[in-house]
Amino acid sequence: MGIQSTIEATAPTLTPAMQRIARAIRDNPAIVLEKTISQIAEACGTSVASVVRFCRAVGVSGYAELRMSLATELGKEAAKFGSGLTLGAEIARTDTLEEMAAKVASLEMLAIEETVSSLDFKALERVVTALDKAQRILLFGIGASHFVAQDLHHKLFRVGRNAFLLPHAHEAWTSALLSPKGTVAIGFSHSGTTPDTVQFLEIARKSGARTVAVTGHAESPLARVADERLIAHARESTLRAGAMVSRIAQLALVDCLFLGVARLRYGETIDALKRTRDVTHPRG
Repeated sequence: MGIQSTIEATAPTLTPAMQRIARAIRDNPAIVLEKTISQIAEACGTSVASVVRFCRAVGVSGYAELRMSLATELGKEAAKFGSGLTLGAEIARTDTLEEMAAKVASLEMLAIEETVSSLDFKALERVVTALDKAQRILLFGIGASHFVAQDLHHKLFRVGRNAFLLPHAHEAWTSALLSPKGTVAIGFSHSGTTPDTVQFLEIARKSGARTVAVTGHAESPLARVADERLIAHARESTLRAGAMVSRIAQLALVDCLFLGVARLRYGETIDALKRTRDVTHPRG
């Protein structure tokens, strides 16, 4: 995972002073290259000591390593996507439609690349195996995360898996409470802090289900109550009516899950897809 995505993922867990530093870097990553540690502390209304603590919180030893990591990352991104992306994840008021589209496309490609490159494939394999053996699969998310859960439900249901998409919190909690043996419960929340989704996994786990968190934060409340964690990395814009880039990263994880399950029963899956396609697209 890149340093900018690490900052994005770590920001919610930081103190208010360190969150100001995170926001400043998120808005303009080049600020670290342009300012000394004292200048960035002053610009963020905090102390040099807070900047040092911030650096350690995001996994670097100090400001010099932070500057080097960002310079390397911004250079690679500029070479790959153009210099416009170095403005960070934010959509500027002055951006043209073409510039906004280019930023979104670049950030979505980065999200998929960083998600897959840092994916815990052993955890993925365990989840795939659990889904293959599951007697029941419960899927729950709120808002944009519901649409990601819906996508996995559609894929699994189409190949004959006993998957349930739970549209409401009370229904999700009830289904989790009454989980029969062999249930896998998957909660979707990029922030990992959605209370209803956290409670869904808590109830499912206490009821004996195997629980999976699909989230953007490995230390989030949702991740902590799950048996397995699949992390989607994304840099979101504040101009988000629900998840945008993070949704794309989560959908990439969903595709990996589905393909993993399909691979275990390749012949059956191909046959199911063909039969369902034939019935939904009849030939005249």
